[in-house]
Amino acid sequence: MKEIYLDNSATTKPYDEVIEYISQINREVYGNPSSIHTKGLEAEKHIKNAREIIAKSLDVHNQEIYFTSGGTEANNLAILGFLEANPRLGKKIITTKIEHPSVLEVYKYLMNKGYTVHFLDVDYRGIIDMNDLREAVDEDTALISIIYVNNEIGTVQPVSEIVEIKNQKNRNAIVHLDAVQAYGKMKISPSKLGIDLMSVSSHKIHGPKGVGALYVKKGLKIKPLLLGGGQEFTMRSGTENVSGICGFGMASDITNSKIDENYFRCAKTKEYFKNRLKEEFSEDVLIISPKDSSPYILNASFSNIRAEVLVHHLEMKNIFVSTGSACSSRKNIHSHVLKAIGLKPEKIDGAIRFSFSAFNTIDEMEYTIGALKEILPKIRIKRGGKR
Repeated sequence: MKEIYLDNSATTKPYDEVIEYISQINREVYGNPSSIHTKGLEAEKHIKNAREIIAKSLDVHNQEIYFTSGGTEANNLAILGFLEANPRLGKKIITTKIEHPSVLEVYKYLMNKGYTVHFLDVDYRGIIDMNDLREAVDEDTALISIIYVNNEIGTVQPVSEIVEIKNQKNRNAIVHLDAVQAYGKMKISPSKLGIDLMSVSSHKIHGPKGVGALYVKKGLKIKPLLLGGGQEFTMRSGTENVSGICGFGMASDITNSKIDENYFRCAKTKEYFKNRLKEEFSEDVLIISPKDSSPYILNASFSNIRAEVLVHHLEMKNIFVSTGSACSSRKNIHSHVLKAIGLKPEKIDGAIRFSFSAFNTIDEMEYTIGALKEILPKIRIKRGGKR
């Protein structure tokens, strides 16, 4: 039975070329990049090449890219590192109610440290309330942190408008963009957008897990979270993950070279699948993702269904989907994102995230529709709570 992988927002299958390249690096380029002998210099050269690739993809300087262990560390370093290095800028932070846990948990921590955190409301599409933002930004605002593409429903925030409002109210405030679900899927130039800090991740673009990067605008002060040997321009101590960084660089190079092609392919796949869901299940399915959401994410709710049950039944047919963020789906709690957009509990219970990559095909969508037609009648909850 062919595997149909539709959980690409959780992680992606690495490119074969990347896997081979990582193996080669581990076999041949095993020197410590901090060593001054030729094996060390060779490793350092490979890291430099990967940094150039990531920087070029974002149209920024090489020295503005800092490698991390992933998107979570990049988000933590951006927020905590900036605030600790710039305590005089203010004690107010602005974010949204639909951020990734790696941002929300940081703000819970900071609230206990005396910071005021304003959580912006969103509408039914997941778009932030611009009037709420306009009223929230003041002279005490140090940081605005926004998720560019929401990881559960695919909402794309109007970043240019957000930056414009920020500049009107407080030009000294810094904007951090969590671009983990956007990088490699849409063209991004943080300098042109007016973004000061931006987090990206490797394993969302067919690269290895355990590596990411943070863009830091030149001249911006960031306090390191890890102290030691002063690697990554003193920003992140610890011996570099050479093979992971190299794999990230290659994955970025491949993905960004096909960014338009992949975008339109996934848009076609998503649109086809969405229309087939409506055709086959009519009033029994609610499309949650907004019309102009990322072509890589489609969230849909099935009536009288428990999403986790559907996930496991689909898995038995070798179809892999999720109930939402992989970072919180195991906690068996209602999605904070779906709550924020005003979805009723019974609709949240039946919500499934289908997330696509360029590897997915129309034939796979048809197979998935067929599987859903077979599974849903069997697991539908009848009145009284029984199936």
